[in-house]
Amino acid sequence: MDEIELYLEEAQDLMGKAIAHVSHELTKIRAGKANPSMLDGLLVSYYGAMSPLNQVSSITTPDARTIFIKPWEKGLIQEIEKAIMNANLGLNPQNDGQQVIINVPMLTEERRKQLVKQVGQECEHGKVSVRNIRKETNEQLRKIKGVSEDDIKNAEESVQKFTDDSIAKIDALMKKKEVEIMTI
Repeated sequence: MDEIELYLEEAQDLMGKAIAHVSHELTKIRAGKANPSMLDGLLVSYYGAMSPLNQVSSITTPDARTIFIKPWEKGLIQEIEKAIMNANLGLNPQNDGQQVIINVPMLTEERRKQLVKQVGQECEHGKVSVRNIRKETNEQLRKIKGVSEDDIKNAEESVQKFTDDSIAKIDALMKKKEVEIMTI
């Protein structure tokens, strides 16, 4: 029975990670409000090495429409602007010689619909991951030797319950993000 519990625990852990990943990816999709996480994953050339933006500057949002990026060194301002432009986030960086300023534009109805579509795709990737975890776990369970078919069946039912719960959580994340995007 220990082997079954191990597989179930691992499946639950992996599904939790899939949900966390979807949640993190959704924070990168902007909903019209300025948010420092919109710039997560942005890399800047710093002394010849690519460094995350949040490790070479402070990022603040003084209001709902503005992001301030204050680099530790002024020489990075051009690099930061270039990285933001190359990231194709639909943001237009400017600088005042001290920091990079991004004014987050209001979203058009068309752009909102595109973002909702992007949210749907991101959530679908998460659901596919969860289903793959279910499939792999069930295959591992069937390979266990010396365990009754009833125990395997019960374990598969548990995996299905984890799957259903995980997909419900991803759906809830998707609905919440869609509402956030469509709210003007």
